[in-house]
Amino acid sequence: MILIADGGSTKCDWVLLDASGNTILKTRTLGLNPAVVPEEDLLFRIKENEDLQKIVTQVKVVDFYGAGCGTITPRTILHNALSAFFKNAKVTVEEDMVAAVYAVTQKPGIVCIFGTGSNSCYFDGNTVKTNVDSLGFILMDEASGNYFGKRLIRDYFYKKMPAQIASDFEKRFDLNPDVIKTNLYKKPNPNTYLASFAEFIFTREEVNGYFYNLISEGVLKFIEYRILCYKEAQQVPIHFIGSIAHFSQDIIRDCLNRYHLELGTIIRRPIDGLIDHYKNNKLNKA
Repeated sequence: MILIADGGSTKCDWVLLDASGNTILKTRTLGLNPAVVPEEDLLFRIKENEDLQKIVTQVKVVDFYGAGCGTITPRTILHNALSAFFKNAKVTVEEDMVAAVYAVTQKPGIVCIFGTGSNSCYFDGNTVKTNVDSLGFILMDEASGNYFGKRLIRDYFYKKMPAQIASDFEKRFDLNPDVIKTNLYKKPNPNTYLASFAEFIFTREEVNGYFYNLISEGVLKFIEYRILCYKEAQQVPIHFIGSIAHFSQDIIRDCLNRYHLELGTIIRRPIDGLIDHYKNNKLNKA
C-alpha cells in the first residue's frame, strides 16, 4: 500500500491507498514543516497519530509533499524522521509545490499556494520550475496566513485598524505584547501562530473596505513578486491552492484582472486532487 501526504506548517493530511486506488485511510497530524518544526518534534508528531501507528508495518511506499522541503537540508531531516517511523517503506520527500501542481492541472500553468505560507511555480506540462527561492515567513510569504496575521497585529498596534474591528480583534485574541513576543521569539512555529490571527478576516460575515484593501495589497504584492516573474504569466492560467485562496476568490480575480491575467482553478485542499493524480498516473508504478 502507498501512503501519500500533503504537509503544511499548520497541518498535514495523510491518505493510504491500496493497489486499486481505493482510499483505505484518511488522517491528519500537526504540521511537519522541517524548516520551522524542531527536528526532535517531527518524529513525535508522526508517532502520536494512532491511525498511522496501526498501519505502519503495512505501508510499502511513503510519498511526502511538504512545505519547507524545497532545499536539501530540511528535506533530508524530514526524510530521516519518516524513515525512522516507516521502517518497511521506501520514502520520498518533495516540496509542496509538486503536490499543488499534481492536484490542480496536467497542462501548462502557474500554480500558487496561499496557506500558512505562500509560494509559486511554473508547470510546463512535464516539469516544475520556480524562478524565486522561498525564504519563508520572515522575508517573503506575501498573501499567506502568516503575512495577513502579521499585518493585522501591526495595524492594531499602529492604530491603523478601524475602531469597531479593533474592538472585535481585542475580544478574539490575547494581545498582551509579552504574550505576542513570547510566541514569536521564544516558542516554536511562529509562522503558524501568526497565521492563526488571519482567521479573523475570514470568519467575519461582512465584507468591508478594510479587509478588502488588506487582502488586495497582499495579493497584488504576490502577483508582482511571484507571478510576473514568469515570462509565461500572460499565456497560461494561474491556479491557486489553500484556505487563504479559497476564502479570497473574488479578490484574487479582481487583482488578476488588473494585470490581464487568467484565473484558473482554486481549490482549498490539494489532497483530493493528489489522490486522483495517483489513481490516474502513479499507482501502476508504485
